[in-house]
Amino acid sequence: MNTPSFIARRIAFNREKSFSRFIIRLAISATVISVGAMILTLAFTNGFQYAISQKVFNLWGHIRVQHFAPNRATISEEAPMETNDTVLRLLQTTPHVTTVQAFATKYAVIRSTEGVDYVEVKGVEKSYDWNNLKGFLKEGRWPRFPDSGYSNEIVLSQSTAKELKIGVGSKVLIYFIQPDGSVRIRPMYVCGLYKTGIEDYDKLLAIGDLRLIQRLNNWKPNEIGGYELFTDDYRTAWQTSNTIYDALPKEWGSRTTEEIYPNIFDWLNLQNNTIIIVLIIMIVVATLNLVTCLIILVLERTPMIGVLKAVGTTDGSIQRIFLYQGGIITLFGLLLGNCFGLLVCWLQQRFGFITLPEDAYFISKAVVKLEWWHLVLVNAGTFVICFLVLMIPTVIVRRMQPARAIQFR
Repeated sequence: MNTPSFIARRIAFNREKSFSRFIIRLAISATVISVGAMILTLAFTNGFQYAISQKVFNLWGHIRVQHFAPNRATISEEAPMETNDTVLRLLQTTPHVTTVQAFATKYAVIRSTEGVDYVEVKGVEKSYDWNNLKGFLKEGRWPRFPDSGYSNEIVLSQSTAKELKIGVGSKVLIYFIQPDGSVRIRPMYVCGLYKTGIEDYDKLLAIGDLRLIQRLNNWKPNEIGGYELFTDDYRTAWQTSNTIYDALPKEWGSRTTEEIYPNIFDWLNLQNNTIIIVLIIMIVVATLNLVTCLIILVLERTPMIGVLKAVGTTDGSIQRIFLYQGGIITLFGLLLGNCFGLLVCWLQQRFGFITLPEDAYFISKAVVKLEWWHLVLVNAGTFVICFLVLMIPTVIVRRMQPARAIQFR
């Protein structure tokens, strides 16, 4: 019979009310809260970063291939590049690349009967894959492209439409500013309204026909502003971009979307600091809680320790009693903490009951994204820390004298 295990279980699972039972349950509850809070912190912060970055990727792809122009002041108004079947085949066959799409952008002023606004028109091809943007479309539809000429339809953001006091089906005039300072005017019809929730894009971006940009810029039919590439995993974008860059003609270059728009991604990376701070706080709280509870258990059971020593029980056996109690606290805390954290994650993913002001956070509800290694990190870290903490009572037990321990009150 394992006597230390038997005594530890009798103390922990005693149905009668006792101070030891209360302390153990208090320690388990605190461990559950700490483990659950760490899981939720990782899930919600990672989900927030993923949701925002995906919105940017859906708009611009993971990688952008353009004519290399180091002296250009902006990333818009691209230098024209002729489509090349060899290069296009190279991009399409590069590992991890799933989609390659041509585009071009041009600044313009848009005017309605009620107001004027400034936009950046992104021109795309007839074969453009709208699936990446389908979650953004709020009203109307995407542009339809004729077989010849160019489409006179355009998609605006809801915020731009509100500023101009227009809706789907409205006619607007778009003034395209040429490099020589002249202006070209084109009448356009609003066929759809979108909303990403990211104010910088919603206030600026409009989507139209690539052939319109080509005609306004006096480009040839085979000239474009660049290619946007989608990969099967955004985490491989940097490596894929470097591979493409080395294989491209010397006048062409490739950059990841994170390089082109560093501000928003730097801001997202700052959230990692939040994760570290919260994890440290939760670890400290869980450690102090377990240390306090185990010391109280040892002190509360001091007379028992004295009696056990008096009848010849070794220090090692007595130490194992409190190691078993600490193990019970740790295992139940981990089990229930994981259940609590995962349950909240599932409820949020299923019902979205935690909402956020979209104007401030760019998303309307908290997004959950939990990686398997997050669970491993939380559980392994908690187990290791608890194991180290469990060594503290053993030191106290060894120093107790039987006579004084029995008389302890």
